[in-house]
Amino acid sequence: MKILLAVDGSPYTKKMLAYLTTHEELFSPGNEYVVFTVQPMIPARARAAVGKQIMDKYYVDEAEKVLAPVTKFLLRHGIDAKSEWKVGHAGESIAQFAESAKFDMIIMGSHGHGTLVNLVVGSVATEVLAHCKVPVLLVR
Repeated sequence: MKILLAVDGSPYTKKMLAYLTTHEELFSPGNEYVVFTVQPMIPARARAAVGKQIMDKYYVDEAEKVLAPVTKFLLRHGIDAKSEWKVGHAGESIAQFAESAKFDMIIMGSHGHGTLVNLVVGSVATEVLAHCKVPVLLVR
């Protein structure tokens, strides 16, 4: 199975990884894993003020802060996962990447906000579900 692990570096990512390690059918060296994170786009004025080179380095550094601990954790468990990142809107980017790369499943942590909070501030998990045809496993 080709599995996309959508991560953000939060405690919910850690919960998702803990869940994953306890489910042999999902956590197996026979599966292919890609760890994926999305960095929010810095406003255009700020990008222009600091310049492209500094912004590019910032995005790489921020993505690596999220991806490195997860890939290290997976390696300790015998899983050699690839990692990818994008800059943009998280929900849409995760859904687009999952569909374009033909993943069989997305696994991600969910903050577990209630319906009212999702209505007001939105939710990455809700957006992934709304924009994606790939099955999604949410871990709370």
